[in-house]
Amino acid sequence: KYLAVINFASLLLLVPLVLRTLFPYLWLDISFVVDILRIFVTFVSRRRRKPVFFALDRFLEQVVAVPEKPFVVFGDESLTFAHADEQSNRIANALRAHPGYTAGDTVALFMGNEPAFVSTWLALAKLGSPVALLNSNIRSKSLLHCFSCCKATVLIAAPELRNAVEDVLSSLTERGTTILLMSKHCDTPGIQGFSALVENASDAPLPRSLRAHITYKSPAVYIYTSGTTGLPKAAVLNQNRLLSALAVLSSNGITSKDVFYLNLPLYHTAGFIVGFIGCIETGSTIILKKKFSASQFWDDCRKYNVTVIQYIGEVMRYLCSTPKRDNDKEHKVRLAIGNGIRAEVWREFLNRFGNIQVREFYASTEGNVGFVNYVGKIGAVGRVNFFYRKLFPYTLVKYDTERDEPVRDANGLCIEALKGETGLLVSKITDIAPFLGYVQNEEQNERKRLRNVLKKGDLYFNTGDLLKIDHDNFIYFQDRVGDTFRWKGENVATTEVSDILTLSGRLQEANVYGVQVPGHEGRIGMAAVTLKKDAKFDGRRMYQHVVSYLPSYARPRFIRIQDALEVTGTFKQMKVKLMDQGFDPGSIQDPLYILDDRAESYVLLTDDIYKSIMSGNIKL
Repeated sequence: KYLAVINFASLLLLVPLVLRTLFPYLWLDISFVVDILRIFVTFVSRRRRKPVFFALDRFLEQVVAVPEKPFVVFGDESLTFAHADEQSNRIANALRAHPGYTAGDTVALFMGNEPAFVSTWLALAKLGSPVALLNSNIRSKSLLHCFSCCKATVLIAAPELRNAVEDVLSSLTERGTTILLMSKHCDTPGIQGFSALVENASDAPLPRSLRAHITYKSPAVYIYTSGTTGLPKAAVLNQNRLLSALAVLSSNGITSKDVFYLNLPLYHTAGFIVGFIGCIETGSTIILKKKFSASQFWDDCRKYNVTVIQYIGEVMRYLCSTPKRDNDKEHKVRLAIGNGIRAEVWREFLNRFGNIQVREFYASTEGNVGFVNYVGKIGAVGRVNFFYRKLFPYTLVKYDTERDEPVRDANGLCIEALKGETGLLVSKITDIAPFLGYVQNEEQNERKRLRNVLKKGDLYFNTGDLLKIDHDNFIYFQDRVGDTFRWKGENVATTEVSDILTLSGRLQEANVYGVQVPGHEGRIGMAAVTLKKDAKFDGRRMYQHVVSYLPSYARPRFIRIQDALEVTGTFKQMKVKLMDQGFDPGSIQDPLYILDDRAESYVLLTDDIYKSIMSGNIKL
């Protein structure tokens, strides 16, 4: 009996070792499921609260709990939770008293990263107004489109964006738009200085009755996708989506003790949802930067005792490209959260800057599925989890890149990709995982809906992304498909850029696509074009056109002049062959041009310029 007990005890001791050998990620998988359950319970309990509980209410809880704690630090300016509350009350009361505004109206916020962005959004939330977050880089036609598509009646702009507003002032005035500039005075007719009104307004709390009409299905914010190119699409994030987004940081182990470094744009999902809304839940302090600076990054982290940083793939590469310093590992950063980091950059980042946990995730503004690499597997964006997949059914289906469509069997159903195969990620549209779509863009909404995927009559969200699941159940991002590629952390919609190019007056057709450049994340824009009869290519005129209509990351860096554009049997422009050919003047007989900002023109792409790009001497 004594020996039997010893043998049994020995077997018990071996169990953890066997489990660790056969199922090395079991405990992490279980921990992830526990986190999902905790988030779900918290979400459901908040949904059941009366009166209705929104993301704003979580902020108001923090104001009561930690009023004097710094919420946003911007240079030498520090905004506590209480100050942010008071300032947002002033903005809300000033706006409420303005004859050009009615509580509940949709308001467009045209502003970069600054404390006023945070205070203004909170003010509008208190007034029950949906907010359109306009990209501060857009101009002219794109600005008008973004403003009007969400039916905004008020535009609140930062002082430094006054010229951009004045460029479209006549069109906005014709629509009866109330235009407020965050400055004390403005002598431009039709634009009113708003800061003086805010300073003189009361900081008294706003009555809850102003937002009594809001439900969980009500729009909270509009965020613009497809890279804010020619005509961006306004994705709707309702109050329910915002409430669920509160958990994005807390689910990754971030607490009120953390200091969060936010240098990504607040008008984008990453900055707004992950950074701003996530810190409302955790009560963390936000170190807000106007824009990303590789040279200031680590000095800021040391100065402010930053513990959590946010990134996109380009950010990590830029950090690794800075000159090495003796104090590279002297900081308190313990966690980096973001998406788009390449495996080799990931390794280099860890080797150079120390033992920082990297939480790579996959998600999209309008999408209904997301993954997080909770294991820390280098290169992966997530991991297949049985429980999570039951809650949010998704699959990878085989995709024909030439036809730009999923492969279907004889019954018209999609064919699931095998492990190790690249496939299109699609996620079932359900009540738990809805697709809210884009505002006033039913054509694009329908393109995102994929029917008859695994059985007749089912409905899935088409992410437009190619992913791969390996034999260890890790998920890897591969590429974008169709009409979109990613450059400088932005999604660039090729069809929209093509439309803008053909408006130049000299081009008959334009086929825009992304090409890979060594040492750079994603793909950079290139256009194969044909000229109108008897027209000549004018590099300076084309440069002025793209600069006027497109932000920098959406401008085609290379232009290839062709006699005719190659199309498929169904008259779709062929991109794959062009992408493979790249921009090498040594192998391409067609005239090639490169955008030159110093010359303010498209100039001929020579062999010397090409070699300088490939060697890294010319940065794009």
